[in-house]
Amino acid sequence: MAGIPHDHYEPKSGGEKWLHSRLPILGLLYDTIMIPTPKNLNWMWIWGIVLTVCLALQIITGIILVMHYTPHVDHAFASVEHIMRNVNGGHMLRYLHQNGAHLFFFAVYLHIFRGLYYGSYKAPREITWIIGMLIYLLMMATAFMGYVLPWGQMSFWGATVITGLFGAIPFVGESLQTWLLGGPAVDNATLNRFFSLHYLLPMVISALVATHIWAFHTTGNNNPTGVEVRRTSKEDAEKDTLPFWPYFVLKDLFALGLIMVIFFALVGFMPNYLGHPDNYIEANALVTPSHIVPEWYFLPFYAILRAFTADVWVVIAANWITGGIIDAKFFGVLAMFGAIAVMALAPWLDTSRVRSGRYRPMFKWWFALLCVDFVVLTWVGSMPAEEPYATISLIASAYWFAYFLIILPLLGVIEKPLAAPATIEDDFKSNYGAPTGTPAE
Repeated sequence: MAGIPHDHYEPKSGGEKWLHSRLPILGLLYDTIMIPTPKNLNWMWIWGIVLTVCLALQIITGIILVMHYTPHVDHAFASVEHIMRNVNGGHMLRYLHQNGAHLFFFAVYLHIFRGLYYGSYKAPREITWIIGMLIYLLMMATAFMGYVLPWGQMSFWGATVITGLFGAIPFVGESLQTWLLGGPAVDNATLNRFFSLHYLLPMVISALVATHIWAFHTTGNNNPTGVEVRRTSKEDAEKDTLPFWPYFVLKDLFALGLIMVIFFALVGFMPNYLGHPDNYIEANALVTPSHIVPEWYFLPFYAILRAFTADVWVVIAANWITGGIIDAKFFGVLAMFGAIAVMALAPWLDTSRVRSGRYRPMFKWWFALLCVDFVVLTWVGSMPAEEPYATISLIASAYWFAYFLIILPLLGVIEKPLAAPATIEDDFKSNYGAPTGTPAE
């Protein structure tokens, strides 16, 4: 697909020409910051810059924290206490890093659901969507490993429960779990492995983020209408777009400023609000917490993992068909990862010709129910595995899969969408009117 017509970087001074002929970094920066962007983007498009700032914050604070952290089971908890009590500004650095993970996932969930509503996964942006889902998976892995490092009670037992899931995989599960742990149980080898990977994976995430940005700079950005920028001529493209700088940069920075005010208020006044009290107790393999729960951003998928127990008919059927290979534990693991996989497959499961949910009346209701379902899954994931929470989590899990595997494909067949505007310019004028001084057509 041809790119959106726009002015490209032209070096002017002798130094710029010399550098551009050898390393066109200035041209790359110019084309990135001045990329033509659909001028009707709403406030749901601010989360990209929030996520970028979160990634930078986590890497910078993580590098400083690791200078004082000791990845050993006998010293890890004490080294965290040392950071909090003795390192200059250590408590603030740790709270920024700890709560930065919460903001990171809050922003990524809004970013994902915005993409699901406005159809940002549809052609030609399927690869961009898949890269985004890979980033999300690596974020989950990085956050999980980072949660183990303080070596508190919830760190230790959370690692024990989650790594135990790999043991449920038929034939290779036990060997895979031993390889992951570095031994038969969560111990010093596990802590060292998780520390190394927690330090490495953000670099992989950074590379994927750069690829993610490059991908949508190639295909162009989606917008609330789902209508593509006209590429017939530079004049038409200019009517549909505005340069990313200064218009959207300033808009994003304004939104980022408001969000960071709230974030720093949380860090300054309630830094432990989202933490679990048991994680402020040093890990003890002989004392199991009464209720083991992961961080809130894992809870929806943790609820799905626990929903499929041995007495659920689909688990019974799978167990019978496979001759006992797929038991309840393995089925729960498949369901948990499958819940993420169906999101990644949305470009091929959504059969509608209309991209944006704005013009899909039936889709709006089902999508709103999906958002409520996600909140319900988050809630029941934090509850004990007993009634009525078990039944609620099963119903919520069933709807999650039904939305992607049944409802989304069917809506493309039975739904009658509304008419979308012919161009982005038409949508912009209908919402904001023609710019002052523009002659009437």
